[in-house]
Amino acid sequence: MLSALIWIPVGAAIVIGLLPNTTSAGLIRSGAGFVSMATLAVAILLLFQFNPQDPGFQFQENLSWLEALGLRYSLGVDGIALPLVMLNVFLIALVIYCTSATVQRPKLYYSLLLLISGGVTGAFLAQDFILFFLFYEVELVPLYLLIAIWGGLRRGYAATKFLIYTALSGVLLLLAFLGLNALTSATSFAYDPALSQLLPLGPQVILLLLVIAAFAIKVPLFPFHTWLPDAHVEASTPVSMLLAGVLLKLGTYGLLRFGVVLFPDGWHLLGPGLAIWAVVSTLYGSLNAIVQKDMKKMVAYSSIGHMGYILLALAAATPISLMGAVMQMISHGLISALLFLLVGFVYSRTGTRDLSVLRGLLNPERGLPLVGSLMIVGAMASSGLPGLMGFVAEFMIFRGSFPVFPVATLLCLIGTGLTSVYFLLLINRAFFGRLTEQFAQLPRVELVEHLPGLVLSLLIVVFGIQPQWLVNWSAASTLSLSASVARTSGVNPAPESASPAAIASLSLPSGLDSAVALISSSTVSTAIGANPNVPGS
Repeated sequence: MLSALIWIPVGAAIVIGLLPNTTSAGLIRSGAGFVSMATLAVAILLLFQFNPQDPGFQFQENLSWLEALGLRYSLGVDGIALPLVMLNVFLIALVIYCTSATVQRPKLYYSLLLLISGGVTGAFLAQDFILFFLFYEVELVPLYLLIAIWGGLRRGYAATKFLIYTALSGVLLLLAFLGLNALTSATSFAYDPALSQLLPLGPQVILLLLVIAAFAIKVPLFPFHTWLPDAHVEASTPVSMLLAGVLLKLGTYGLLRFGVVLFPDGWHLLGPGLAIWAVVSTLYGSLNAIVQKDMKKMVAYSSIGHMGYILLALAAATPISLMGAVMQMISHGLISALLFLLVGFVYSRTGTRDLSVLRGLLNPERGLPLVGSLMIVGAMASSGLPGLMGFVAEFMIFRGSFPVFPVATLLCLIGTGLTSVYFLLLINRAFFGRLTEQFAQLPRVELVEHLPGLVLSLLIVVFGIQPQWLVNWSAASTLSLSASVARTSGVNPAPESASPAAIASLSLPSGLDSAVALISSSTVSTAIGANPNVPGS
């Protein structure tokens, strides 16, 4: 089943690429959409067969590949990888749906999208270092082409910059994997968290620094972020949705899987520095977003700020913060995809993203009222408004990180306030006020075009009200991972985060009280009242 998630889209990409040039664009689009929906169906089947109580890897596949080099085709999925795989296949289907029926060179375009789908899924499922590296690199060239061919005026510059940065990321990662294999004298490249314990702390830290640098470029974190705003501004709307929604998560997933888990001693040693880095990246991204005039660039810098929250959670490495990190990956994927989709609608109807020009787009008669309404939902979710998905993820991160890094957590909390500032600026300038004569009568966005935005908004609200439906899948894996890291490194987790009451509080009750129950399990329970449904609250 795991191989099907990888090779169905890859095989379809090859088939589409070999179709005759006379094949109609509509048929190619329909075929790509069918393949994406079939892949999503397999992922849903996997979801229902997955045992959320089992913290280990499930549905494992381990086949002989290049035994002479110590390489095996090894796949597995746990509660950390499963939500990200679901996010990937879901957004790929949405991206294909959102693509214009008149897109140029449709054979190449849809082949590249499906190739990215298979590569990203393979990276999340790989249980071999070199196999992960290969899948990690597979998406590089397709995304470069998607930006370079279907991007804006400066697409060549943006695509080349992306290629150079991400290629450097791959080189650093490969050096780390080869170094780990050589220094431990391992006979294979199988993923084994115990490998680092064969190394003294010094070599472990050096390898960890390589891993951190590689994935910091991919996330991206300050100061390795400069490729991201350019790539987003020049990329088409579907590609921006894919880039922010899924591809950045390869970096955060890599930090968790190959940083926190693989080098726990070095991670705890570098933890305070990583927390400071998280603060810098969060505040830098947020402050830069405030001063942007281009809506798309503002959302791009917003992503940099929100990725800083995940680094803070990983630096703390408590059970609640790690679960918050996984939630934030999914939350940011859905919210950023929604925001970029809506910015694309504004640009396609007005011909500009300049906030100094746009006014009154919320006008119910002549503007884009539903686009504006959904933009408000996305902005509130990104700002961490209670009842929406962004709040649950960010609260778990801050709640889990505060016992370990209280000052860094408080400084990152400022980022949530800054998020509210720049999104209020965006909404106030673009959607409120009097509609200017320049945009006196805008073309309507049809309901069929709104369907992806409505689906994304619905998921953001549903998972905000009932986060337990998502938490259930990753709780066992993140709790086991945190306990394992603490034991291996000889560092006891923060008492508040590792206590039975805190862990039990992750079993949220159903219904509207779920988000409140999460809060009531924290130190502020005395302020809002304890929830009797939460053990230990």
